Amino acid sequence: MKYYLDIALLPDAEANLGFVWYKVYQQIHLALADNKIAENQSAIAVSFPDYGAKQFPLGDKLRLFADTQVQLEKININQWLSRLTDYTHVKPIKPTPEAISQYACFKRKQFKSNLLKEAARRAQYKGESLEEALAHFAHYEKESALPYINMTSLSMEDNSSPRNFKLFVALELFDKPQTGIFNCYGLSKNATVPWF
Repeated sequence: MKYYLDIALLPDAEANLGFVWYKVYQQIHLALADNKIAENQSAIAVSFPDYGAKQFPLGDKLRLFADTQVQLEKININQWLSRLTDYTHVKPIKPTPEAISQYACFKRKQFKSNLLKEAARRAQYKGESLEEALAHFAHYEKESALPYINMTSLSMEDNSSPRNFKLFVALELFDKPQTGIFNCYGLSKNATVPWF
């Protein structure tokens, strides 16, 4: 990933940072899906440079990466964010710094939504008490404390209505770049982006 651009998120009294993330990331996802290179594959990756910030866990900046400047120009992110100009500031495309010592993998993490229901199912299947089954799922609550962005799924499978979900984002750091595929959320199971 040799080129990047930063998008600053600018909340105000009427729109908090969580709401701005929802609106911006929904547009980023649509832009990546519209410019995909294969089924659910994107040439553009995302990074959250302020991941883990105290005021808001994802911070207030989103970084897009690509192998070439042309790929970032082609996506035309200003057009996708045109309705959100009061809440965003898109900075010019720049070359990635050469002296990078760490690489970040941002991946989607999914959780079971109803732990009590899952525990009851497990208790019946395994012959455990409900308490034992709930203990099995205890780590899920800790993991679900990961930062997330509220999203709306616009896919209309079986004529279903749009559904809301939380896109949980996990970060894993590496000393060397890892290769892989980025999905249309700009995330990957194993591919990294420069961390700076």
